[in-house]
Amino acid sequence: MQIKTMQAAILVEQKQPLVIDEVQLPDRLEYGQVLVKVHYSGICGSQIGEISGVKGPDNYLPHLLGHEGSGVVLEFGEGVTSVQPGDHVVLHWKKGQGIEARPPKYQWQGKQLNAGFITTFNEYAIVSENRLTTFSKEYPMRLAPLFGCAVTTGIGVVTNNANLKLGESLVVMGAGGVGLNVIQGAALHNAYPIIAIDIFDNRLELAKQVGATHTINSRSRKDWQKQVRNILENKGVDVFVDNTGDPEMIAEGWKLTQNKGRTILVGVPVKGKKTQLYTLPLHFGKIITGSHGGNGDPSEDIPRYMLLSKLGKLNLSNLITETYNLSEINQAIEQIKNGSLSGRCVIEFVPE
Repeated sequence: MQIKTMQAAILVEQKQPLVIDEVQLPDRLEYGQVLVKVHYSGICGSQIGEISGVKGPDNYLPHLLGHEGSGVVLEFGEGVTSVQPGDHVVLHWKKGQGIEARPPKYQWQGKQLNAGFITTFNEYAIVSENRLTTFSKEYPMRLAPLFGCAVTTGIGVVTNNANLKLGESLVVMGAGGVGLNVIQGAALHNAYPIIAIDIFDNRLELAKQVGATHTINSRSRKDWQKQVRNILENKGVDVFVDNTGDPEMIAEGWKLTQNKGRTILVGVPVKGKKTQLYTLPLHFGKIITGSHGGNGDPSEDIPRYMLLSKLGKLNLSNLITETYNLSEINQAIEQIKNGSLSGRCVIEFVPE
């Protein structure tokens, strides 16, 4: 294999900054593996959760991170048929078409460094074929990472999980990267009203730009539930989407959802945290369900959503509010956690 080493951000210990260091690549690609030169990587809330340990102890430390990115194919192993060297690809965490290859075996400080089917916090990535989708070389490489998770999850929540109908109402709790795309998806479905709730005004301002008809800061408005009911004229909301994973917010969202409505859970509670629900409405058509990345197929969804972006029906340029290099990744993570970033940020490996 032509590439021998690379710089990467490594999760060595939970609740600690990532370590930036040189990593050694294996000598050859195995069946179904593809070597990609990463150009841009997004940072998703899932990685923040991994670093923070929200699901409990991590049994695979140390390991690489990142599950949405864009890049160029350099080489591929036996069996790969869907990509060629020079192809521009979206790197995505959900399975698409192609081979599910074994995760690569990197080396760091003389020991094996764990990695999954896809990682993007690294200059190069050995990726399973079914985690790659090609796209036109005319499409901006900087925007493409959003299709690896944020866009496909957000729009998938609306179309696949909520089955949102024209004119239905929707509340989004948490207007981060996924929440903003839930809002865009709802706007594409002509939902009304589309109510965005967050604790950061900068995110709520961005939510307005991508389709929110109403915004509420739940930190400054302790009676945010009352405000939601006023906007809905004391009716329940058709669809409530929770991106926070906060058990209290999940319970409040369930209460606000109308009798035939849907409560969709995207965020994951910290391990051990529980919520309490009054379940009688379940027997009469009210629904609560979890979303697994929007429950879509990236091989089919990404080309369709990219077309919407090209036609100007998806506003992605405004969603990327900051660009960092790999050495600044811990700074980027902290700014996501403290809310100073209004939208998505990307790590830039190869400037356009």
